[in-house]
Amino acid sequence: MKLISYRSARQPGVGVMVDQSRFISLRRVLPDLPPSLKEIIGQSSTLKRIADAIKGNDGDLKLEQVELDPVIPDPHATWALALNFQAHIEETGLTTSPDYPQIFQRMPISVVGHGQALWCPDPAVAKTFDYEGELAVVIGIPGRHIPAARALSHVAGYACYNEGSVREFQGHNRQFGLGKNFERSGSFGPWLMTPDEFGDPKTHRVITRLNGVEKQNESLAKMLFSVEQVIHYLSTGYTLQTGDVIVMGTPGALKKPSDYVPGPYDSPRIPGRTRMKPGDVCEVELTGYGILSNPIVADPMPLQG
Repeated sequence: MKLISYRSARQPGVGVMVDQSRFISLRRVLPDLPPSLKEIIGQSSTLKRIADAIKGNDGDLKLEQVELDPVIPDPHATWALALNFQAHIEETGLTTSPDYPQIFQRMPISVVGHGQALWCPDPAVAKTFDYEGELAVVIGIPGRHIPAARALSHVAGYACYNEGSVREFQGHNRQFGLGKNFERSGSFGPWLMTPDEFGDPKTHRVITRLNGVEKQNESLAKMLFSVEQVIHYLSTGYTLQTGDVIVMGTPGALKKPSDYVPGPYDSPRIPGRTRMKPGDVCEVELTGYGILSNPIVADPMPLQG
């Protein structure tokens, strides 16, 4: 199943996709369910009820009629990995532990849903606003000290994530902090695909396009730390909660052709990385899943003198 979090007339709802554009409102077919996807995936018997309730239903709403929220709008925690692909380590020149994943956190205010605008910082604040296409993992069953062999049984589903990053601020200190949490700098969606439909994460690829031009294309099998390893590691010190999000890190950028002429938003340090700027559209695709797409606009909040 593919489940969405959405708003209609400012009211939250949860829907089930029947194709790439139409969905069934759970408020209509199962009015007793909570209007929060986080609450729904925390109830072990609910997904079977939903599957039975939507049989033979062609859908009653279209995505264009609603505003999509991040898949989980209010996670208890979003844990994100840095430097989880060798190509990304090489392009940044950074170092990391070969034994433990490098992890930081993102706040809900920094993330929007599919189709919603990402805010590019004012150039007076920062000029390096980067895309980062990634796999997002959503926890269903809570747990502490979860063995890697049983880790995937705690997963409610998977989604695309654009882990938009403001590089100047990311480099201000040893913790990535604010550079990973600018308001509306990242996105998450469009839907949660359940594990029975998504399958083994290692069989998928993550692809990022900026204005239709492919910028990243890598197999998730090349992640240095797997989904299972990261769930085990996090749960060693923390009881993973229903709705927690784990963002699995971004691959390196594709190399540009030798005759490419750099533009003003290109990175002088990372050869394949073109910055996001107002007027752009960024897409993140997971093969076999779908595409997360967001326009880029200038941050509308005025600078104060």
